Amino acid sequence: MLYPAIDPVAISIGPLHIHWYGLMYLAGFVGAWSLGRLRAKRYGWTAEQVEDLLFYGAIGVIIGGRLGYSLFYDLANNLDNPLNILKVWQGGMSFHGGLIGVLVAFWLFSRKTGKSYFTISDFIAPMVPIGLLFGRVGNFINGELWGKVSDVPWAMVFPTGGPLPRHPSMLYEAALEGLVLFIILFIFSAKPRPAGAVSGLFLLGYGVFRFAVEFVRTPDEQYGYLALDWLTMGQILSLPMIVLGLFILVRSYKKGL
Repeated sequence: MLYPAIDPVAISIGPLHIHWYGLMYLAGFVGAWSLGRLRAKRYGWTAEQVEDLLFYGAIGVIIGGRLGYSLFYDLANNLDNPLNILKVWQGGMSFHGGLIGVLVAFWLFSRKTGKSYFTISDFIAPMVPIGLLFGRVGNFINGELWGKVSDVPWAMVFPTGGPLPRHPSMLYEAALEGLVLFIILFIFSAKPRPAGAVSGLFLLGYGVFRFAVEFVRTPDEQYGYLALDWLTMGQILSLPMIVLGLFILVRSYKKGL
């Protein structure tokens, strides 16, 4: 199967070029904002608080995602030239770094509003997969983060992936980390849960799905396999999420948080 030729530039107005990847981030933000507005009244939030939280979260994603990529996936180049970290237009974002940035943003928002940390994280957790879904679709449009060579009927020949068909692993992630995780969290959070339970399930679900997809995703060229000849950087970073998510989920039901 041939990869569909998609121009990464969605709109051009003179020298201004708007890329699909940027529009996917915007779509994810709008989707999360829409869901947040729908959930706000039920959970005792005002529309203004939802918008403020999403603003904090967006800043956390951008700063944390960029720093995370620079530290986890491109450390050598950034040690040689630290100013590369600021070149966000060249691409390079890490979900795990973005997650750390968001967790810091939640802490700042908690101090500002007086809401408990898990009240904040439980409220926003079901919204995150929406952004993940659109972000992975953006990866597909860019023809990046493709998987290993495969002979499955839906394998694709990517422009930058050589002549052999490969797993469209970014679509697997869009389906699992985006759509499936959203459905799980949306249904789970529809009933009252102990503080931290929704957050724990998000960490556990994302960690498991990401760990699984990494088996068919091409490891990062600069690292390859880091341990046991099969663990990738993405899997190593996902393991703490699985452990922490399981701990939070169990603790929330047994002893409370």
